[in-house]
Amino acid sequence: MKILVAVKRVVDHNVRIRVRPDGTGVETTGVRMSMNPFCKHAVEAAVQLAEKGQASEVVIVSVGPKQSNDVILTALAMGAHRGILVETDAALETLTIAKLLAKVADEEQPDLILLGKQAVDDDSNHVGQMLAALTNRPQATFASEIVVKGSELEVTREVDYGRETIAVPLPAVVTADLRLNTPRNAALPMVMKARSKPLAVRPADTFGVDLTPRLTIEKISPPAERVPGKTVGSVADLASAIASEVNEMEAL
Repeated sequence: MKILVAVKRVVDHNVRIRVRPDGTGVETTGVRMSMNPFCKHAVEAAVQLAEKGQASEVVIVSVGPKQSNDVILTALAMGAHRGILVETDAALETLTIAKLLAKVADEEQPDLILLGKQAVDDDSNHVGQMLAALTNRPQATFASEIVVKGSELEVTREVDYGRETIAVPLPAVVTADLRLNTPRNAALPMVMKARSKPLAVRPADTFGVDLTPRLTIEKISPPAERVPGKTVGSVADLASAIASEVNEMEAL
């Protein structure tokens, strides 16, 4: 079984997000970047399947600027076999990314495509579902467990009312949730070894996909600052403060 894993380079989840002064987007200059956490769980799932002998090859693909090589190298250090960078400096929309990944899938013909369920920069939760539709493959989203059973997968999904387990025939698309596994930290020898693994760079405009954006972002602004709380000395003071706020709201 060949597995294709899509990963995204995002602002590190430990970094405080700042909006650019002109409101055109999130500040990324001089900011620490890393692999999207959900994507890391997808990589770990693929590597575990390979270690169990249930996958013969794990191929990593990322769409983005040249700097996205670092997240591909991270995945290779975790145990993936080779990488593909679809290089572009353009800010692509989710449908465009799904179309580019579909082109890569047509070339690679993987039995399983794994992605993070969403990216922490925009939380769109679009690409996996769009990719499944574009490649005409069954999908299982929000996976917290994946079990290979012959020519199909048994996937446990995180849903609003708890968990559900479904059977999905291969080839399929699966998106990873945080409870799927605990991603490994690659040791330094694995990081050094990753640099010798194959990594192909393909310009995005060679795939025959229209990269023109269809949406216009007028402005991005940070959320309003929270009003600091108040400290009261007694229950009576608390009741008085609540009554005062209620009266102010009623007056409005």
